[in-house]
Amino acid sequence: MHPSRRMEYLQVLGVDVWLPRRPNAAAAPPKTPVPASDFQAAPIVEAPSGAEALSIAAADATSGARSAQPSQPIARESTTSGPLQPITRDASNLGPPQPSVRDSTTSGSSRPIARDESNSAPSQPVVRDTATSAPSQPITRDASTPPPPIAAERVFEPVARPRARESVPDAEAQWAALRAEVLACTKCTLHSTRTQGVFGVGDPTADWLVIGEAPGAEEDRRGEPFVGRGGQLLDAMLRGIGLKRGDNVYIANILKSRPPNNRDPKPEEVVACLPYLRRQIALIQPRIILAVGRIAAQNILSTDVPLGRLRGKVHHFGELNTPLIVTYHPAYLLRSPSEKRKAWEDLKFARGLYRQLTTQAS
Repeated sequence: MHPSRRMEYLQVLGVDVWLPRRPNAAAAPPKTPVPASDFQAAPIVEAPSGAEALSIAAADATSGARSAQPSQPIARESTTSGPLQPITRDASNLGPPQPSVRDSTTSGSSRPIARDESNSAPSQPVVRDTATSAPSQPITRDASTPPPPIAAERVFEPVARPRARESVPDAEAQWAALRAEVLACTKCTLHSTRTQGVFGVGDPTADWLVIGEAPGAEEDRRGEPFVGRGGQLLDAMLRGIGLKRGDNVYIANILKSRPPNNRDPKPEEVVACLPYLRRQIALIQPRIILAVGRIAAQNILSTDVPLGRLRGKVHHFGELNTPLIVTYHPAYLLRSPSEKRKAWEDLKFARGLYRQLTTQAS
């Protein structure tokens, strides 16, 4: 190893290097620094008699292990004529082998950098200091800010306000005359197959008007709309929004006579019966109409739009501009129980609209 490299290596390892003075030797004259380019390999010579020197450990490039070499003095070439002085190392200061370290400030071939794992601290998990964290504060609402609307209730856009109720002169007589016409009606062929006409039932001054499609077998026998299984489900639906058959509710159908085998009404049958329904609406003057089923909704609104697209909207009917809400027929809900959730949403929609209308009227 070149002497300059050996010196650099010892300095990096933290080994103190000095030149001891020989006893009774005259002071050596000052040495002139030698440029690094003039260094050449210095011969290794015998140490002077009586002096002890230690060897410098050499790095094993293959295994990385260090092995002790016999102590040899290192002679330093000097430009002066003085004798060579050995560079010695105190054996008491020798420690365990040190890993090779590369000094990035010096040039030369790179050496492997060993990592001392014995002094490495084990990795510690990142722990959040909850003691110094500020406690969570409750979310307060400004008293001047109104609370958000309940999810079950829909916020409605302004709707056309229905006309105020007008007093109907001699209403009882008009009801009686209308009922008699329906029961004796022969305007369509259904009168030949029916048991009796089904006029309607409920409060004649009700705020709610429920309109269905046509009477079924049980309704035709008893002369009252919605009295079978579908009627029982309708009663349950009304109770869900705080209503009751006969109490502020009137129930009627598009057709007053039962179609054979519960088929859909024909257009001419609707044309014959719809004027009766209009006269009923004029006498009742309801605040809101609930059309149940596709047949009822499409015939009242004179449209062929599917029921699914009619739901969730506020429609209007007649000269009184009565708000109308569309939902499923109870008989359909009995066949498709999974749709009851949608019908419940329609009922809550209608209830919210009715509350808005009553607030406007007050």
